[in-house]
Amino acid sequence: MTRQAATYLFYDLETTGINPCFDQVLQFAAIRTDLSLNEIERHEIRIKLNADIMPSPHAMITHRIDWQTMQTGDSEYQAMQRIHQLLNTPGTISVGYNSLGFDDEFLRFSFYRNLLPPYTHQYANQCGRMDILPITTLYYLYKPDIVQWPMIEGVRRLKLEGLNACNHWVDGVSHDALVDVEVTIALAKELYREKALWDYAVGFFQKATDSARLHQLSTGIANDSTQYPQGILTSLRCGYAKQLQQPVLGLGQHRHYKNQTLWLALDQTELQQATLDNFTDKTRVIRKKVAEAPIILPTKQRFLDRLDPDRLQVMQANLAWLETQPDLLQTLCDYYLEQTYPIVEHIDCDAALYQIGFPSREEEQLFQQFHQVPPDKKWQVAQRFPNAIRQQQAVRILQRNFNHAFTNTEQDTTFSAKTQDYRCSKKYTQQDALNDIKSIDQSTLDDQQRSLLQELQQQLLAVETSNHEE
Repeated sequence: MTRQAATYLFYDLETTGINPCFDQVLQFAAIRTDLSLNEIERHEIRIKLNADIMPSPHAMITHRIDWQTMQTGDSEYQAMQRIHQLLNTPGTISVGYNSLGFDDEFLRFSFYRNLLPPYTHQYANQCGRMDILPITTLYYLYKPDIVQWPMIEGVRRLKLEGLNACNHWVDGVSHDALVDVEVTIALAKELYREKALWDYAVGFFQKATDSARLHQLSTGIANDSTQYPQGILTSLRCGYAKQLQQPVLGLGQHRHYKNQTLWLALDQTELQQATLDNFTDKTRVIRKKVAEAPIILPTKQRFLDRLDPDRLQVMQANLAWLETQPDLLQTLCDYYLEQTYPIVEHIDCDAALYQIGFPSREEEQLFQQFHQVPPDKKWQVAQRFPNAIRQQQAVRILQRNFNHAFTNTEQDTTFSAKTQDYRCSKKYTQQDALNDIKSIDQSTLDDQQRSLLQELQQQLLAVETSNHEE
């Protein structure tokens, strides 16, 4: 296979809310660059609000997309086909700021519910993913002079909006997708100036490199049959109080999810209170996927120096104690490495990605036919889908995007029902939105934000009145 020239596709989303299963993308923006961060092309896609999606007032006062604008743009079905093609262009490394913490999963579910392959942009056609936020975390810790950092309560922070304000990179409104993409590229260009650290950081998002680094970690504990590697987990989720880092001990590869390894936090003071009966309450274990955050650094002195002496002392004491508890350590491994995600009953079809399994080759071919035929022929193809969940998704696509009328037997009976996702979260409703509007302290908002909420409230109350009159 001819190797395609690799490019970065910097992108950002603005959405109706934070639930990837039940919310939707309203704005997608992307700028493609070469690996030296020179711009090649840019894209912006506005997406019309689906009739069954209720936008969150909290999201609206953040991205400031008003109700009328939400009624315009491409259909979600059309937009996702365009976005899928961009992310799956051979050699594309899709990247954003916290993109692996939010945007990537949002697109994954958007692809899935529109009968598009949800994972191919991660591995096929020499494509891959990266995230600037974890990379920035390394510079925050080890090359802090590279940029100016926003200060909140005396602590340097990593918020993209604050970084732009401090460094004066891009004019424009934050939380506009295209502006945020431009800011992310401006930040990346600053980081790129320290090329050695940039190349090192980028390696954590390459599967072969990240996997090799994990295998090269020093041994923290060794017994007769197993060696447990030791590292320094680096992530914003560790918190600023912990300098965004945490010493960890590798428990091994998950026995069911082969792309995951599990890591035991070593700076927990209560760890030595763990017993065979209570260890789930006294331990903290973090999941790590290869080539994704969190980043795990080796326990070299230059990295250990970032941990304060008290936490180093706790780490060393916990390691020494665990060496004396081989049975407990083995029990920990057996429990966490066998632990699987629960199966959720009555899960909505748009939320079933992680339970439904991968489609067969026959199903993939039928999905392609569904996309290729004209709208009036799509239901004929969908009726041949062997999976009822996928048929249900086809019904929704035709209802949302093509105003297709179904008979009672064909109708998607769960379309307006109170449904739940894989985390047992319920779909956001009109009443939820009205309650949130009332709960928001509008004295903290500017005139535009108050106008957005007023417009949304008027629209929802009008719909409510209309429903009562029918």
